[in-house]
Amino acid sequence: MSEQYHIQTKLLHNSHKVHQETGAVSVPIHHSSTFHQYSFDSFGDYEYARGSNPTRKALEDVIADLEGGTRGFAFPSGMAAISTAFMLLSKGDHIVITEDVYGGTYRFVTEVLEKYGIEHTFVDMTNHEEVEKHINPNTKLVYIETPSNPTLKITDIKKIVAIAKTHNCLTFCDNTFLTPVFQRPLDLGVDVVLHSATKFLGGHSDVMAGLAVVKDVEIGRRLAFLHNAFGSILGVQDSWIVLRGIKTLQVRMNASSQSAMTIAKWLQTREEVKAVYYPGLENHPGKNIQEQQSKSHGAVLSFEFPSRFQAKKFVENVKLPVFAVSLGAVETILSYPATMSHGSMPEEERLKRGISDGLLRLSVGLEDVNDLIEDFEQALRTLKD
Repeated sequence: MSEQYHIQTKLLHNSHKVHQETGAVSVPIHHSSTFHQYSFDSFGDYEYARGSNPTRKALEDVIADLEGGTRGFAFPSGMAAISTAFMLLSKGDHIVITEDVYGGTYRFVTEVLEKYGIEHTFVDMTNHEEVEKHINPNTKLVYIETPSNPTLKITDIKKIVAIAKTHNCLTFCDNTFLTPVFQRPLDLGVDVVLHSATKFLGGHSDVMAGLAVVKDVEIGRRLAFLHNAFGSILGVQDSWIVLRGIKTLQVRMNASSQSAMTIAKWLQTREEVKAVYYPGLENHPGKNIQEQQSKSHGAVLSFEFPSRFQAKKFVENVKLPVFAVSLGAVETILSYPATMSHGSMPEEERLKRGISDGLLRLSVGLEDVNDLIEDFEQALRTLKD
């Protein structure tokens, strides 16, 4: 798709917007595990669905185009995408990884990769000197997550990529929170962009999916081999659901992000709330960097109460948000990182990263923001009872 179009147009008008054989304006769902070959000596584009399927290929093409990459890969979950990408590494390699990373990524790095001889060091990636300091001769990967989950720290992608390239390291970036409508890490030099498409890309709490995108052809070839070898592929029905969700991505992200800013500013005025973490706030240390490398501050924020008791009471008294694992949906989702997204992280490590017992994460949906604030206000009043 031509880069002349704005991303809102590209979400709807891509190489798969019309099925060439039938004129259908919805990508056909190809429920076929294998494909007839018309020649004994040369096979067609599709042989066996583990390797490729037309419906999944459509999604992979669309996300590659949106991220400015050459090749996309669709997986059955975000962690499937992340763990497969980590398999580009070998025994004896070392990873420098952002310290406040998603709990599932933390678990895979510390309990799986470590077992297979792949070392790691967690660093505060807002401090590029710390990144440089911890790169070893065997460091092969720098792993970025920005904004980070759940404390919304901002990493200067260009600066970290420059450090990584100096040391011949790959860079991965989890772009789940902002999606390509707000942030395109490949344009900033990142090698592999990763998504939990379960979140904003799908957008409706009805699908599990993961995506990876690369720009370099050789990295794409290596990742394609792993994708096929592991057989960690997204099913055709789920591929279609994500494709449908992507069509409304821009309008959903715009509305939710605007509401997130309003709620973050309002929460800052409340004496019951100890701290608010959102990169759009004037006092956020990463605000300027965020605005240089992204088009928005996103739809996710976190806020902290002085204690677990207050967080629990607030959750028990709000009426509109779903209290659940996950984020990025049309409905507002309230989560408790200590036992949800970061439940697999030991308490000592969690607290070291600022994920306190009073911290709540809020993924703002499409409800009227005034209704959400009114609901939060009545819940906050119960803390004084």
